[in-house]
Amino acid sequence: MMPITPTVKQLLIINFLFFIGSQLLGDVAYQYLSLYYVESDNFRFWQPLTHQFMHAGIYSGDFSNIMHIAFNMFALYSFGSILEHYWGGVKFLFFYISCGLGAAILHSLVNYVQIHLLLDQLSHLSLSAPDLHLLLNTNYSGVFDENGRLVAGQVAAIMEKAHMGQADFNTLIKAVQLYQTPAVGASGAIYGLLVAFAFMAPNAELGLMFIPIPIKAKYFVPGLLAVDLFMGVSGESIFGGSTGIAHFAHIGGALVGFLMVWFWKKNQFNSSRWN
Repeated sequence: MMPITPTVKQLLIINFLFFIGSQLLGDVAYQYLSLYYVESDNFRFWQPLTHQFMHAGIYSGDFSNIMHIAFNMFALYSFGSILEHYWGGVKFLFFYISCGLGAAILHSLVNYVQIHLLLDQLSHLSLSAPDLHLLLNTNYSGVFDENGRLVAGQVAAIMEKAHMGQADFNTLIKAVQLYQTPAVGASGAIYGLLVAFAFMAPNAELGLMFIPIPIKAKYFVPGLLAVDLFMGVSGESIFGGSTGIAHFAHIGGALVGFLMVWFWKKNQFNSSRWN
């Protein structure tokens, strides 16, 4: 196996430091460093960068989330070290961060379209901008009592004034979930690395633990992207149920990665190191 390269090593350390720190700080770290929807009260301008170093937490007791950072860091080591070896540290770091930013942009754009399509379905309620803002930013865990009845308050008053029915409320909750759910992880940048590796070594054989047959990179990576695209469009896993994964972030990272290596190849710039 290829020895770990300096920039990849530093990225691994940063990711693990973010992970440990976020487990110690809990919700505070995730609120400020995860990527929230751009119109959310929780959005901060630095989140498109910092969310790349955040991963699903185990502070709530769900240790299965450790696989999120484990898979990403293994892929960063495996593919990142190869790419840094050929490109040099500065060029590799520029590529890696750019793919992560591309992931954030496409994820945010898709969320924007999905949320506003849902809100268009509520246009007949004639909600004012302040009322809609409050509804989208409300924590609905405290809006209902133990019997499922709406608790008196601002949210109840807005709903009653708008004559919001159950179907309208269901549409609102779908928009709220997209609005309030943050994105975390290096997966977008990792997908950029996968695309770059497949571009540079298309006949290299790759495999997954549950697929024992090696598959050439030029087939493996497009197949992986096709699955992500299907899940992103359908909103469901191929095995049924919601995935809880920002699939369009993967597509965004892969798209930026492809465009960058294609440009470098076209301009004979891929063989030029920046350091």
